[in-house]
Formats: sequence, C-alpha cells, structure tokens
Amino acid sequence: MQNIYFDHAATTPVDPRVLEKMLPYFTDNFGNPNSQHVFGRRAVTAVDEARDTVAKCIGAKPSEIYFTSGGTESDNWAMRGAAHALANRGKHLIISAVEHPAMLSAAKELQREGFEVTLAPVDGYGVADLAKLEEAIRPDTVFIGVMAANNEVGTLQPVKEIAALAKARGIAFFTDAVQAAGTLEVNVKELGADMLSLSGHKFYGPKGVGVLYVRSGLKLARLVAGGHQERGMRGGTTNVPGIVGLAEALRLSQEHLHENAAYVAGLRDRFVARVQKEIPFVKYNGHPENRLPGNANFSFRYIEGESLLFSLDLAGIAVSSGSACSSGSLEPSHVLLAMGVPEGLAHGSIRFSFGRENTAGEVDYAVDRLKEIVVRLRALSPLFPKELKNEVFPQEVK
Repeated sequence: MQNIYFDHAATTPVDPRVLEKMLPYFTDNFGNPNSQHVFGRRAVTAVDEARDTVAKCIGAKPSEIYFTSGGTESDNWAMRGAAHALANRGKHLIISAVEHPAMLSAAKELQREGFEVTLAPVDGYGVADLAKLEEAIRPDTVFIGVMAANNEVGTLQPVKEIAALAKARGIAFFTDAVQAAGTLEVNVKELGADMLSLSGHKFYGPKGVGVLYVRSGLKLARLVAGGHQERGMRGGTTNVPGIVGLAEALRLSQEHLHENAAYVAGLRDRFVARVQKEIPFVKYNGHPENRLPGNANFSFRYIEGESLLFSLDLAGIAVSSGSACSSGSLEPSHVLLAMGVPEGLAHGSIRFSFGRENTAGEVDYAVDRLKEIVVRLRALSPLFPKELKNEVFPQEVK
C-alpha cells in the first residue's frame, strides 16, 4: 500500500536544505542572542540576517518584521494589538466570515472585552463581498482583517481592493497570508497591507515559527511582557534555529515560485477533472479559477466527511476534513456555511492539498481509491436514495 500525503495546507515537510541551514544553531552556534559573548553574537547575527531575508522576500523593511511562534500568534497579535492600540479612536472591527479560527477566536475575546466585531459576508465562492464590507464600515471602525487565501477552500480574496478601501478611510488593514506565502507572490507594498502574517511550516520550513509584518508608523499593543526581544514587543527567548529555517524556506520558495505553482496546479487540475467526471454527486467548493494552485475541496453528497477521511487514511492517503486547527470539531465548516453550502453537504467535505513532491501517479491512485471508497460508503448510507443506486453503483455492491 502506498502512503500519499495530500494535506500540504495543514503542514509541509521540512526541505532538507532548510534543515541543513538550521542544524548548526542546535549544536555549535547554540547561543542565546541576548548573551553578550561570541556565542550570543553569532546567534544575533543569524537572526538579523534572517530578518533581512524575510523583509526582502515580501518587500518590507527589516524593522517591520517581527518573529512569532506561528500564524495563530501573528493573527492574534495583529487583531488584538491593533484593537487595543487604536481603542481611543474606536472599538469596531471588521473581519470576513471565512477567516481562520485564530481570527474568529480573537474576535470573541475582543467582544468580551467590549469591542464590536462585524463578520463581513462572502459569496458562494467564498469571496468577500466588497459592497457589503464597505457598508459595514462605521466612523469608529479601526481594523479590517481579510485573509489573502482561504485555508479550507483555497479562494483568493481581493486584498488590494480591500486594502485601498481601508486606506481611504484611515483604517488599519491586516491580511493573513499564511496559505499564500511560498505559493504565490506576496509583496506587502503591492498588496497595500498594514499588517501581514506568515507561518514557516506552510512553505517547507519548520513548525513553531512565524512572522508578523507591521508597517512602519503603525503602533500595536505589546504581545508578551517580560523581555526586550523583538524590539520590546514580544518577550521570550528567541527561537534561533526556527527563525533561520523560516527565512531559508521562504527564500528557497521564491527561486522557482511560478514553476512550482504551475506544477502543483497541474496535479490539482488532473485530480479535479477526474473526480468531477468519475464520481457523481460531488460539489467543488471555492472559486473555480481564483484559488490556491494546490487546493481542491470537495463535498461528497450522502457521505460524512469524517468517514471518508478515515477510509482514505486506511488506504494510505492523508487528507483533511477542513482546517487542521479545528479538525477535532464535529461541527460543519464555518467557511462552507458562510458560502451558503447546506449543512448536510458541508459535513461531507474533504480538502485535498497538493505539494511539489507529489506526482501524477499518486493523483491517479488516490482517485481510484476514492471512487471505491465513495461507492462503499454510499452503499452503507441510509441517506442515499435507493432509486439512484442502480445508476451509480457497480453491480457487486447493489
């Protein structure tokens, strides 16, 4: 049995070149960058070089780059930090209804602290409705947050247009670029973002390290007290190996960005074409064109997504039923519900996310196994109409 990994939206394997770059900072160059000796100086030089690299990759200044523990922390810091820093101007924030759970959880925390948060609606593809978002803006709105690319269905958002809308009204704009970075071009100046988040493990870097870009001149409330790390904004011992690895992974991702994206998109298109042709009663979720190259999210009618996920796992195919950060939840995807997908259909959704090490042979193997599993699960499903089984099922499972 093959073991195939189609869950790159959840995490990616560390590139061997990235690991090689990191290893010296676990061994010979293990110093704390806050120490005033040669070991500390080596570490601080490595962190400074990594900050320069990240800044160059996304079109920022090194002084605008803050290292964090990952995308969730960066998202929280952007939203909570901006809300508290700008509270004297207003206490109203807007985020899209399809944001990552990190943003939705931060919004609930802020609401308990007296802030108001509006969830801007999206269309059936998951694209933010610009007209309704603009209608939601109030005189006391101080923050707008819309992700660059959705982690579940892969839909790309009109970030430049939303950024311009926010800028015209003097509102701080944040975009979560965790899924976009390493796959698409991400330039903070071109996007017009005031804040932007990245996470190393999404682009073949290490887990436990991320980035928050904050435009010069924009003030955020401090995240963690207790030390002067990250210019006094985030206390705690600096994760030198992780930071070095993130920067190297981001740099490497830029070298063949378009070629890798085209290759992965080809795998996705092969997969999508076969599923739509060979498996009935499926819905392809997200925008058909403006989406991440490696993302394919399908709803399989008359099947529970968890049953399909576990069956695929037993067949050696690793996929996800949605966001890896909320995969333990039995609730249907908030993203699909916001897109208007019926709850029953949302329960039968699976995300397939492809990476540069996958092959066409793996795609074909996965579709072949998927067809067999769907037939078997529908044969067992009390929801599947009996009158349709003769049309859909092979003779041996009627």
